[in-house]
Amino acid sequence: MTLTFETPSSNNAELENGPAFTPRFDEKGLITAVVTDARDGELLMVAHMNAEALALTIETGVAHYYSRSRKSLWKKGESSGNLQTVKEIRTDCDQDAIWLKVSVAGHDATCHTGRRSCFYRTVGTDGGRATVTITDDIRHFDPTEVYDKN
Repeated sequence: MTLTFETPSSNNAELENGPAFTPRFDEKGLITAVVTDARDGELLMVAHMNAEALALTIETGVAHYYSRSRKSLWKKGESSGNLQTVKEIRTDCDQDAIWLKVSVAGHDATCHTGRRSCFYRTVGTDGGRATVTITDDIRHFDPTEVYDKN
């Protein structure tokens, strides 16, 4: 049996304080998911979920997302072995964003580049031009060995 979600209430008090989890998906049927490491709070990634991905995540305890570029459901870590086991799910006040606290299996890496976090660069400026600098270049696995299995 697949989990379904009720339509969000238009009553703010009910939405913000009531017991019903009624996620507010956007016009494309997606909700933003912020993902942190349950152990140390490190921000690992930001992704999107459709209703099916969110339901599967709640039902299985393993993070599922919706890939906007591939337009398909995606079980995080299925190819790399870095599955995300969900320890806690939170929603924000108006239920249009999800926060997943996870533990990561395998290499303890979330990014497809082999790094622990997808947020491995800092943004700065150089002579009035926006730049990015890699601040975490530790690779927990070689992406070409994991993903390029042609």
